[in-house]
Amino acid sequence: MKLELLALVLCLTAFSACQSAPAGNTTSAVSDSDQVLGRAFDHHESALQVEGTGTVVRILSDDTDGSRHQRFIVELKTGQTLLIAHNIDLAPRITSLKAGDEVGFFGEYEWNEKGGTIHWTHHDPSGRHITGWLKHEGLVYQ
Repeated sequence: MKLELLALVLCLTAFSACQSAPAGNTTSAVSDSDQVLGRAFDHHESALQVEGTGTVVRILSDDTDGSRHQRFIVELKTGQTLLIAHNIDLAPRITSLKAGDEVGFFGEYEWNEKGGTIHWTHHDPSGRHITGWLKHEGLVYQ
């Protein structure tokens, strides 16, 4: 009898916990990093180390003024766009990159009126800056 009562109490407790648990965001898969980037954009923040994922919407020509940078635009699930400026003098180029691809990133966010820029997606040869990276099709570029 005690065992059955204990089982009933445990079942009711578990059921109650499931019923009162907050439902996740089921209408959209907005990540915490997308929310951080949205706040950074809204508050004009810069020099913010961030990690996230976006979908490539446009491939731009390389920036060849000074250190060479592979440049492309990603869109977050929130609709915010970011320019990725990846130093290809310090890290490998993503040669197979195309519109529609998903790219993970870890770098420094700089505010601009178009959504922001992510740079420092590579190692720092002098060791003064945290190592950043890009992820594409299972490979890490840093």
